[in-house]
Amino acid sequence: MTSHCVLLVEDDARTRARLERAIAAHDGLQVQAAVGSCAEARTELARQAPDVLLTDLGLPDGHGTELIRETRDAHPQTRIMVISVFGDERNVVDAIRAGASGYLLKDASSKEIGRSILDLIAGGSPISPAVARYLLKQLQPAAPKSETKLVDELSAREIEVLQLVADGGSYAEIAKALFISVNTVGTHIKHIYDKLAVNSRGKAVHEAGQRGLLKSR
Repeated sequence: MTSHCVLLVEDDARTRARLERAIAAHDGLQVQAAVGSCAEARTELARQAPDVLLTDLGLPDGHGTELIRETRDAHPQTRIMVISVFGDERNVVDAIRAGASGYLLKDASSKEIGRSILDLIAGGSPISPAVARYLLKQLQPAAPKSETKLVDELSAREIEVLQLVADGGSYAEIAKALFISVNTVGTHIKHIYDKLAVNSRGKAVHEAGQRGLLKSR
């Protein structure tokens, strides 16, 4: 079986040792070198291009995205994956734009780390579920205001006023029908305009009709 070389870049010694063991535990993977800084990684990359660069982002002498970009440009055949405690949108997007094809959080299990590296080599783009959920949440458009929510926003009295407006009633006729003052009718209609985001009786009736708020006569 072909053994793929992994260059590991992680500044914390204990974490680096754990990741080394996770890589070595999988058939088909071997640690080319395990280093703790961008400078050490650059020295190793100049010596030999690895099959996979597995790098942290917060390094003592630079940011991992710089190393990712340099590796992508100098060794386009090298697959790149981030392993980091940073799972926010900015770090993830910056790393992917720089050239990373995978992104894991450091709480991933040893088995998951090994499987993800092999998946990366096979052409996949492994991303920790928590990171994927965060990205989806950030990238999805805001949900449109639901009809139920809109109905809830209008009071029963406002719907009554709106129905009479749709029936062609004047302020005076609406006031008489509902036993309220003309000024009160005007106040209700102003609130209706605000809630429906319109500025005329016609638009209010049209919007309410589209939302199913009015009864057909």
